[in-house]
Amino acid sequence: MVLSEYFILIFFLLLGAVVAGGAIVVGKLLGYKSKDTKNKFLPYECGMKTFGNARIQFKVGYYLFALLFLVFDIEALFLFPVLTNFRACMAGNTVLMPIIVFGDLTLFILVLVSGLAYAWKKGILKWE
Repeated sequence: MVLSEYFILIFFLLLGAVVAGGAIVVGKLLGYKSKDTKNKFLPYECGMKTFGNARIQFKVGYYLFALLFLVFDIEALFLFPVLTNFRACMAGNTVLMPIIVFGDLTLFILVLVSGLAYAWKKGILKWE
């Protein structure tokens, strides 16, 4: 391999670095210079004073809320494309066997339902 084969790659890497660096320099030179004040670094809560601690406010812990979000997010992310292509699989237009796809889909939904059942058991779905 000769270095000339990588010329276009090196050129675009350098061009990207110059454009990014140029944007930073121009922003620093022409941008608004703000004064750092005490209020600037305070957390903003929609104009209201902050109260409580989000980490201990809930009995079950914040990480379970995040896990519950992931359960529904992953379900929407993976289930939608699979179900849109499931009809083509059932018609035999793919190399996959319909029974294997159905089994995989069933297992996936069972894992999601078990995550939902765990969240329900821990009391995450209760509104207080």
